[in-house]
Amino acid sequence: MLLLASCSTSQTDATQEAAPATPEAILTLPPPDIEIVMNGTAVPTPTPQLPSGQLFNSPEYGVHLSQWWHVDDVLPRDLEMVQAMEFGWVKQVFAWRDIEGNAKGEFNWYRPERIVQQANEANLNLLVRIDHQPLWSVQALVDKPITQNQPPANYQDFGDFCFALANRFTGQIQAYQVWNEPNLNREWGEQTPNPAEYTELLRVCYEGIKAGDPNAIVVSAGLAPTGGPMPLAMPDDEFLQGMYEAGASDYFDALGLNAPGYKAPPELPPEEGLNEEWGGHRWNVFRHVEDMRNIMVANGDADKQVVILETGWILQQDLHPSYTWHGVTEQQQADYLMGAYQFARENWQPWIGPIFTIYMADATWNPEEHEQYWWSIVRPDGTPRQAYLALKTMPK
Repeated sequence: MLLLASCSTSQTDATQEAAPATPEAILTLPPPDIEIVMNGTAVPTPTPQLPSGQLFNSPEYGVHLSQWWHVDDVLPRDLEMVQAMEFGWVKQVFAWRDIEGNAKGEFNWYRPERIVQQANEANLNLLVRIDHQPLWSVQALVDKPITQNQPPANYQDFGDFCFALANRFTGQIQAYQVWNEPNLNREWGEQTPNPAEYTELLRVCYEGIKAGDPNAIVVSAGLAPTGGPMPLAMPDDEFLQGMYEAGASDYFDALGLNAPGYKAPPELPPEEGLNEEWGGHRWNVFRHVEDMRNIMVANGDADKQVVILETGWILQQDLHPSYTWHGVTEQQQADYLMGAYQFARENWQPWIGPIFTIYMADATWNPEEHEQYWWSIVRPDGTPRQAYLALKTMPK
């Protein structure tokens, strides 16, 4: 994870030129008593209702998979390794453009079906991250560049996709993450981050998922821990407060956060992050999660749990000096990841839910081109790093 960057990359690249068209404003959502249309089927807009009681044990254990393009060869190996770790959750990006890429309503379900089937057969819970728009969804935005990850011209197109996905896999995908790091402009179409706009996108997706699979858990986007500056990035605490002010609480079942440790050990208090040794900011430490939890409580959301959608420590190396300042040794990576789960287990119950470690490495990642290679707990060929072995043997 870069200081102002996502830990994750999409499976495809949206760099084609958009044809000129009439600009489309962000969709105005219907009031709750009006029917909405999902892929040609009218369904009532659900009244937001959060599941009663705790959704998760506190904590639960998860790891981020990266095998979208290797569902028939590498994925079975990775799932076996996750089972050997005795982790109960896996996470996988389902890029919208890789499923509904050609045109609205034209779906390619092969890879999602293989991933869902194999995760279910392995008795693992599956959390799916959905973002990365298809080209057709942004062609009306003639006044904006086409970027890797940006909201569509018509938000309801995304809501329709969320419905189609949840409806097809009812009861088979346990949880959905709606977008990733929208407080960074690079994850929001190079536009200034806007928590109210993200809340509208979250709402249409929440409604679509709940219409397709009422029992699925909706997790808000993992927010990048950052202090700015705008317009490149909005501080994550300000963005979360803005989400609450826009009414987001009604449209997620659990709050999503990203929580890299940067250079600090996991037990370091947020105020210690102000020390330049650790980066100089509260958000430079794993326990910045507590700052975000305090915002939830202040906004009346204490009964909800937090899902840490990405956590990890990057390995020290010499190929990429722009982010080696927070690199750690392999032994530190192993110790800090174990320590993060232990600290959460001992101090964050009952409000902490699943914690997802990054990554089981994509088979094609290499140390020169992929930053994620250095976060991963296994090498691309499946060779375990010390972190994998430590997580495998730690008490659950």
